[in-house]
Parts: sequence; structure tokens; C-alpha cells
Amino acid sequence: MQRSAASRSQALTFPGAALSKAGDRHYAAAMAITLPALPYADDALDPHITAHTISFHYGKHHAAYVNNLNGLIDGTDLADASLEEIIDAADPGGLYNNAAQVWNHTFYWESMSPNGGGAPSGDLAAAIDSSFGSYDAFREQFTADAVGNFGSGWTWLVKEGDGVAIVKTDDADTPIKHGQTPLLTIDVWEHAYYLDYQNARPAYVAAFLDHLVNWDFAAANFAA
Repeated sequence: MQRSAASRSQALTFPGAALSKAGDRHYAAAMAITLPALPYADDALDPHITAHTISFHYGKHHAAYVNNLNGLIDGTDLADASLEEIIDAADPGGLYNNAAQVWNHTFYWESMSPNGGGAPSGDLAAAIDSSFGSYDAFREQFTADAVGNFGSGWTWLVKEGDGVAIVKTDDADTPIKHGQTPLLTIDVWEHAYYLDYQNARPAYVAAFLDHLVNWDFAAANFAA
């Protein structure tokens, strides 16, 4: 039997931030989906993304999506479902938006590292060179797409056959709903960068690529 897009996504790993089920000692046992721990300290990305931004983006926005999602699935057939199963089952609307945003944010935190930035290496670097011509050409297109992603949304590097591609999603939409395999993402909702960069989205995207992007995480997803 062919697996659904969201079921296939479960092959992806979140090394430092697994989405935990009820019983996590840090959260109420009644919660079906819990807020995953950040894979680093809340000030670890300073000065490129400050602890002040993390306190709102992770502590308020991400947490609110988790809380909203639990309220929406409580008492339904999805109460014991995994996050990916919820995304797979959900139609456009509040349930899908909150579930996808929980998944997207968890993936975003892993897409960054205090020791990140620079260019990839190995098989992923070869795939980028093959698909875009060079890392510089990839960076130029990724920057243009992230900066030009109108309104709120996400810009992704995804696996495409033996190569890679850049895709953009609006609002809460996520590639795993559409059968794509994400490798990394940048959040271009204003709440991701406005406290640190105000309206200078290009500066935020440059900092992400220069100092934060977690190529080890992307390479692990590419290999999987």
C-alpha cells in the first residue's frame, strides 16, 4: 500500500526536538501533543536571533499552536494521533493550520544551529551543485524566494528525485502535505524576525545563511 505524504514524512528526524506524546514529564499528562524542547539554549543563536525573539516566537507563538491544536483534537478521533497523522487527515482550516505550524516550527528550530552557516558538503553539496549549478546560485535563488515570499509563509529546500529544489508555502502550509521531503526551512512570518530586524527581511535571510543554517540536519534528511 502506498503511504500518504504525511506518513512518509515520519522518516524525517528531529534529533533534539522529538514531538512527544502524553506523559512527557515537562508537560501536563493530558496534552496529546506537547511543545518540544528547543535543540539549544534560548540565547544560543545570539546575536543573529536573540533570546528576546525566541521568548516570543517559541514561548508564545509555537506554544500557542500546540495549545490550540490540543483543544481542537480533544475528544475527537484524532486525540491519540501523531502530528503527521493529524496533518494528513486535516482539511484546510484551523485544525490543519495549527497542526502544520507545530510541525513547521519544530523543523525550523532544527534547521538552525549555533555553529551553522556557510556552505554544505558531501552528497548534499553535490545535489545542490547539480540542481542549481553552484552553491552561490542556490543561495541567490533561496534568498530571492525567501525575501520575495509575499506575506506570511515559509521557504524550503526539499528533496526532488536525486536532486533538490526550493519551494515556498503560504501561511501554515507544509511540504509534507504535498508528498515532498523537506531538508531545511526558513520561517518568513514577521514574528520570526521583526523584533531583531524590523522590516529588513533580507538581513534576516542573510544571517540565516551566513551564521545559522544547519547543513548537518539538512544532509541527514537528504540521506534519509
